[in-house]
Amino acid sequence: MKYANIHRGEFLTRPNRFIAHVNINGQEEICHVKNTGRCKELLIPGCTVWVTKSDNPLRKTKYDLIAVQKGSRLINMDSQVPNKAAEEWLRAGGLKGLTLLRPETRFENSRFDFYFEQKTVKGFLEVKGVTLEDNGIVRFPDAPTQRGVKHLQELVDCRKKGFSSYVLFVIQMEGVKRFEPNWDTHPAFGEALITAQNAGVHILAYDCKVTPDSLTINHKVKIKL
Repeated sequence: MKYANIHRGEFLTRPNRFIAHVNINGQEEICHVKNTGRCKELLIPGCTVWVTKSDNPLRKTKYDLIAVQKGSRLINMDSQVPNKAAEEWLRAGGLKGLTLLRPETRFENSRFDFYFEQKTVKGFLEVKGVTLEDNGIVRFPDAPTQRGVKHLQELVDCRKKGFSSYVLFVIQMEGVKRFEPNWDTHPAFGEALITAQNAGVHILAYDCKVTPDSLTINHKVKIKL
């Protein structure tokens, strides 16, 4: 996944979850934040961030904030990019032997990020982006997510009806130790993840190679439930 028109900036403030004030080339700019999560451990005044500039004259903001420097680690925080990176990874052989891959597919009352087929196997895959990191351990979610719990329950229902089911955690940084559910923030999600695993849902976690203008799924990461 590649970005265009990248600029470096200094994060100043985040008045609400949708916008941030960023110093870009000495000018304070209002940027759209492409992540509605809390991200308090990332967006610290004075930290280095990376933004993309839009040429669309109809936009209210010229820039999108997509990545942040946390110490020596570059973290992509664009909540829209994990699905794009996952599709690239899947089409490049992330799941072996795919004969069909279709994004945004409805099944009964649910809509999943991907529907796939592998010869006689049919299945669904849901993607979750991960940006919360502490001493090399990454966790999801960074805020309570009933929607995330519902997705896991729906994947279990698919499994019971004979479909293969996956949840893919796309860790939007490189070189982490392991992935865990965020038990402190939302224990119900951790419990739902264990229930899903016991029901036969495949749980995958991969880190990403991150640069200011790109994100690519990289290495499999150890999972601790």
